[in-house]
Amino acid sequence: MEMNSPVGPNALDAPGIVGKPIDRVDGRLKVTGGARYAYEMQQKTVLYGFVVEASIGKGTIRSIDTRAAEKAPGVVLVLTHRNAPTQGTGNHREAHPVLTGPQVTRYGQPVAFVVAESFEEARAAAYLVDVKYDWSSGKYALRANVDEGRIPKPSDAPAADSAVGDFAAAFAGAPVQIDVTYTTPLQSHAMMEPHATLAMWDDNKLILHTANQMLNQGQQVIATTLKIPLENIRLISPFIGGGFGGKLWVNADAILAAIAARQLKRPVKIALTRQQIFHVTTHRSDTIQRIRLGTDREGRILAIGHDVFSGNLPSEQTYEGAALQTRTLYAGPNRLTRHRLVPLDIPVASSMRAPGEAVGLMALECAMDELAEKLDLDPIELRMRNEPSEDPEKHIPYSSRHLVACMQEGARRFGWDKRNPKPGQVRDGRWLVGIGMAAATRGNPLRLSKANVRLDPDGNATVRMAMTDIGTGTYTILAQITAEMLGLPMERVVVELGDTSFPEAAGSGGSFGAGSSGSALFEACDALREKLARIAGMDPATARFADGNIASGEKSVRLTDLVGTGLDADGEIQPGRNNRDFSQQSYGAHFVEVGVDADTGEVRVRRMLGVFTAGRVLNAKTARSQAIGGMVFGVGAALHEGMTLDPRFGYFVNRDLAEYLVPVHADIPAIEAIFLAELDNESNPLKSKGIGELGICGAGASIANAVYNACGVRIRDYPITLDKLLTGLPVRA
Repeated sequence: MEMNSPVGPNALDAPGIVGKPIDRVDGRLKVTGGARYAYEMQQKTVLYGFVVEASIGKGTIRSIDTRAAEKAPGVVLVLTHRNAPTQGTGNHREAHPVLTGPQVTRYGQPVAFVVAESFEEARAAAYLVDVKYDWSSGKYALRANVDEGRIPKPSDAPAADSAVGDFAAAFAGAPVQIDVTYTTPLQSHAMMEPHATLAMWDDNKLILHTANQMLNQGQQVIATTLKIPLENIRLISPFIGGGFGGKLWVNADAILAAIAARQLKRPVKIALTRQQIFHVTTHRSDTIQRIRLGTDREGRILAIGHDVFSGNLPSEQTYEGAALQTRTLYAGPNRLTRHRLVPLDIPVASSMRAPGEAVGLMALECAMDELAEKLDLDPIELRMRNEPSEDPEKHIPYSSRHLVACMQEGARRFGWDKRNPKPGQVRDGRWLVGIGMAAATRGNPLRLSKANVRLDPDGNATVRMAMTDIGTGTYTILAQITAEMLGLPMERVVVELGDTSFPEAAGSGGSFGAGSSGSALFEACDALREKLARIAGMDPATARFADGNIASGEKSVRLTDLVGTGLDADGEIQPGRNNRDFSQQSYGAHFVEVGVDADTGEVRVRRMLGVFTAGRVLNAKTARSQAIGGMVFGVGAALHEGMTLDPRFGYFVNRDLAEYLVPVHADIPAIEAIFLAELDNESNPLKSKGIGELGICGAGASIANAVYNACGVRIRDYPITLDKLLTGLPVRA
């Protein structure tokens, strides 16, 4: 079905299994080692591959000597641009060709692929490949090249620029003005599982066990790259050890393994090392963001402007949409948002958890805090005074919006009324203590998904779709939906995911995974309910499903008496008018208390609360886990994370988890996330909204605002490290 009309009462509206904090159905497999990830899949006669990376940022391969590597123990193949097959081309969303010629466009680009009988032999031989280069000058640093920013024109993203009213005149005439620039650094996804693939061929058919979040999309990219029919490719990925967007797209591991396996007629396995991940795969671009806010003296926004610079390879159009949420979050008649993409000779920049909002809100929500101080207005009151009655740019209604309720409930629970608005006034021993808040918002997209559900004579229901679970709890919520719809106990439901031989699914990403796949399954279960009701001679509209039975009036029949040798149904969901006619976002509010060491500038998060609304919550436990995970992500973005680029050579210096810092247990003390009750009738048949990325949105800004409240030092260059705070800290008497 298309989402073309509101969803009325349905089979999930009565209290039941959906929404309850049920443990993950795949949990036992994961903690006992029974869940097999891509690199753990086994095949007889398997070979192992290792990537040789370019050691320059830009230039040409002058010569490549593979003789020593080819003679090394166990080596069966060394692929280079000289013996690799011709491949299809395109940007990273369309194709991923490798070893296509002598040109080097970025540091870490694969220049050779060594395949051997063991991983150790392949790795050892890789260091014997002798590559000599002719260097070219490259453009690596965003700030040094902003003058070359151009308007990006992506085919599958919102327009880069938007304008409503006369921003320039309104801002110039505004009684109160804020004009500030924030910067965010390059970031790596730093997921637990490395990118890995096991490739094998069955005649002319390719089978890939690969770590990929969106299998049907990956199937198309591989078909384009290898120039083979889509139906000859099967991707399998039932378990993924984290992704955060880093596994949305096909990477070199899948293509290299597939090419080598075809040439050698043996399965080939590869896992990128942690260091290789930083250069061979994607990352989040750094940004430079200018925020301009103009208000009347009561704090009502008259003009709001957000300019963003981000970088990517010259061949790419993907930009960091850091101003997109500024188009819809607050009211204001005169508006301007602009994105400029700077061509840089560094690895591809692409989606990372909450692309756009994650870093955009780190600027916008801090600028709102600065504006509140200038107005001598409470930050929550400022936001409430600028609460829009409709989407301020599209002039369409919100499907549902309870941001004010989130802020009010969070303030009540956190003790916001006890906050001292004057910075640097609260001490706890040597610690300066501050409280901050920020709003959260994230779009709620819907994507095409299909599902099949089958009820067998033994009373078990089996769900199949090409959906993935990247640790978010997809297996569990799909089992809950099926059990609720068919009136079965959870143990009678089997969910099979992660295989392109199953019905097409959206995959995991963009906060569309649960809503899209769950809605397709809802439709499949609804179709199966109708079939069962008609076989039982009952009206599908009044039939009740519970305890393995179908009932209507006084009549009750066992489901197993109706299915014969088995009965199945298909379901489908796709975007429709509702996705155009309503502005759809999830919302929340973050509250944080931090301590700043008055002598050293060390920052410690002391407690953290997130209050969110995201339509129907499908599983209270996994939803809370997702929200808290996003909030922890925000701690990293605010205080720790950043890839350091060597601007001379275009490589990331801190390319491992020893030097690319992410939060650890000691960084996260008391943290809580709660969801306010909400149903969104315009969103999807489940009346749910996306959760996976909402928790990170605004979290970093709330920490920055708390740091300022603690010590009076406003840092606009993330992450907020002690060296940036030290010079501004108050001097002790």
